[in-house]
Order: sequence, then structure tokens, then C-alpha cells
Amino acid sequence: MKSLLLLLALLPAVMLPAPVGTASEGAHVEVTKDVYEEDMAFALKELEAQCGSFFELKDIDWKKVSKRFSAEAKKVRTDQQHWLMLVRLMAQLKDGHCQVRLTDPESGIEVPEEWKEEHKGPGFFLCKIGNKYYTKNVWSSAASLGLAPGMEVLSLDGVAMKKWIPQRIEEIREVRSFSTDQHVLHWVLNRGFSKPLNESLKIEYKDHDGKKRKRTVRLDRASAVPDGPAFFPKDYTYEGDSVRYGHTTRGFGYIHFRRTGDDLMSGLDKALDALQDVKGMILDFRGNSGGGCDHDDLEGRFVPKGMSMPRMARDPLASTGDHPYGGPLIVIVDGTTVSAGETTSGMFKEDGRAYMIGESPTAGMSSQKTNIPLPSGKFTLYVSVGSNRSSFNGGRGIEGIGVIPNEIVEFHPDDLFQSIDTITARAEALLEAYPSEHVKYKPSDYGW
Repeated sequence: MKSLLLLLALLPAVMLPAPVGTASEGAHVEVTKDVYEEDMAFALKELEAQCGSFFELKDIDWKKVSKRFSAEAKKVRTDQQHWLMLVRLMAQLKDGHCQVRLTDPESGIEVPEEWKEEHKGPGFFLCKIGNKYYTKNVWSSAASLGLAPGMEVLSLDGVAMKKWIPQRIEEIREVRSFSTDQHVLHWVLNRGFSKPLNESLKIEYKDHDGKKRKRTVRLDRASAVPDGPAFFPKDYTYEGDSVRYGHTTRGFGYIHFRRTGDDLMSGLDKALDALQDVKGMILDFRGNSGGGCDHDDLEGRFVPKGMSMPRMARDPLASTGDHPYGGPLIVIVDGTTVSAGETTSGMFKEDGRAYMIGESPTAGMSSQKTNIPLPSGKFTLYVSVGSNRSSFNGGRGIEGIGVIPNEIVEFHPDDLFQSIDTITARAEALLEAYPSEHVKYKPSDYGW
């Protein structure tokens, strides 16, 4: 139980809201078990009715799930146990947006203390290259111990990586919902090593000379939130929380969409003003945590001023913004590109405006949602009921699939060692010899 609660502590705060005020006198009082069984029976029936359209796509055996959780509900005696059980039930939906919410934040129902523990990372993120795992980003505690990008990681806490990764995926999938395999893999490669503050992680790796080394990393400083690429251009500019931009080594424009926030358009306009003379541009959506924006307003900034671009099954896209860019585009994504990051990046590929590359498809968590209040009145389930962008993926949408790149590109250890982002470098090469046969938009047709 302790390890399960520690895993739950890794869930984002939005899934497990912190209690408001102090607990009421009866917050931990045992409640008649029928209340919890009634909630579970209702939840199982309603989740099948509301979310069942995803079950075949996501390979969910709801009969098996129902049998398991109906039995578990009979053993629940407290609100905290009920909450824990509902979170694990929601993990079975394979829905990256799903949440268990307190129906009344003032109810006095407290989350377990373990969920409130501060967690830190070891100061590295990994990438998978072939069947091996390598350091992609290294900083903070790990860097101080001699680790660097491009080193092969052999084991963590004494467990070989070929076993550690699948074990960690299995563990975390019991308590957190992931829409796709690439979603959970990238989550583990970035966030999967975090532990409570000041605990340690044992790592065995090969240095750049091939020598095996062992280190123990203290988790006291580093964040576990993925930041995007392995390396940014040497000189880049922040514009608010959503946009970073600069020039690549070969002189192409580079814009990283960190978030899809309220400041996205203003930051993008400044970036496009600064990069308007480049011969090609890279739009990097790795690490995009979602948000919301007017999609046509965003994509329209990549149609020359005064013109419009035809689209399949949708109205033509009109140019927007003061400094629209009409040249060749390469879009980069991976499994850390989620929600609105998927719809915004995906439209460039699906509308024929850009060529897309990446380590993997996007996370596949982009959907329409609904709330399901439970009979007890204690909790409300927030779940996906339909996929966003139904025209994507041959009419199947994004949820449970992701946006699939035109080309899958892995990192290379030697590049990482030399502080080169392999995927950005591939984007530059594609801009040098643009794959126009795979992209409907032709800059020359628009006078660019």
C-alpha cells in the first residue's frame, strides 16, 4: 500500500486537488459500505455508457475491470479508501485527461498525507534508442556527479533497464491513466525517476569512453517536468510562458511552443517578426503541456498576408497576424506533446501545411470531456467521451492514437554527447532538401 500511495503522489495536482481548509470532524469516520458499493456500481455502468466507444481502440476489457472493482468496493470503509479506489478505476480507462474530483471542495474529505509529499527528479531525462536507454538532458544533481547527455543507462536501483522500464510502466499504469503506449513511455522517460524530496536513486551507466560507472543521485533540486528538446539553439529568446525562438546553426528559424497559453499569439507574433527573413522554419511542440487557443488564428500566421490556403473538408484558411510566414515548415512532436499541443501541431500536418517528424506520435490525449457525479455526492468523475479532430487519422481522431509523424526519428548518442539535438538536425536537413512531394502547400504558389 505504501508504494501505491507513493506512486499516487506523482499524479498532477489537478487530478488530486488539495483539500480546502481543515478537515471536518467526521472526515475519517467509517461510512456504511453500501454507499461505496453503490458509487462503484453506478460508476462502472455509467463509464461504460459514456466512454465505451473507446474500449476496443484502447483494448479495455470492461467485464474484467467491473468484476475486479466490484469486489474491491465491498472492502472499502473510508472516504480515503474510496478515493484511492476510484483513482485506480480511472486508470483503467487509458484516458490522459480523466480525473477524480471532490464534488464539494468544502466537504472536509482529506487526501492522504503521502499525496502531498514534494517530489524531485534526479536531474536527467532519458530517450530510447533502439532497445537501449540513454541520457538526453542532464543537469543539477546528476550533472554534478559526472553524468552527461549521450551516456547509456544500464540500471536504476539495481534493476536492469530492460526490466526497470516495463516494471515502472506497469506500476504507474495502475494509478494513473495514459491514453497511449507512447504517452506512458515518454512520461516514464521524463518523470518516472522522481521520488520524495531527499531520497536517492542509484544509477549504473557507461560513460563516453565505454567505462561502467555507478553513482547515487540525491533528489533534492531537479524538476521532473519535461522541457522539450534535448538542446535549444544557442541564442534564443523567451516570449512569455508559451514561446521560445531563435535561429538554428544553419540559419533556419526555430520556434518552440512550450504551452498553448493565453500569451501564445503575442509571443508568436514577436517571434515571427524577428524570423521573417528565414528560408525555412522549425515548429517544435515537444514538451507542450496543452492549454487552448484559436487554432485557425494560429495556423493562419503561416499563410502569406492577404491570401488563404485550401483545406480538406474545411473552409479555406485565411492569413492572420501582422507578420505571417509563408515558407517551408517542419513540425517536431513526441509523446510529451499533449492535448492542445496535439491539435495545434497536428493541423499543420493534416492540412498539408508542414512535414512532421518526431521520436513517436503525440500522446493521443485530445478529447471532449464530461462530468459524472456519483450517487454519494462525494466525488465526480471527469472523463473523455469523444475524440477531438475527428478528421485526423482517417476519421478516427486523436484520442487513443495521437498524431503520427510523417517520419520517425531517433536520437543518436554521439549527437547528444556533442550537444546536438538529432531531431532538430534532421529538421534542418529536411529544410535544405524539402520533401515537397509529401506536403500539399507549395510556398511558390503563394508568391513566397
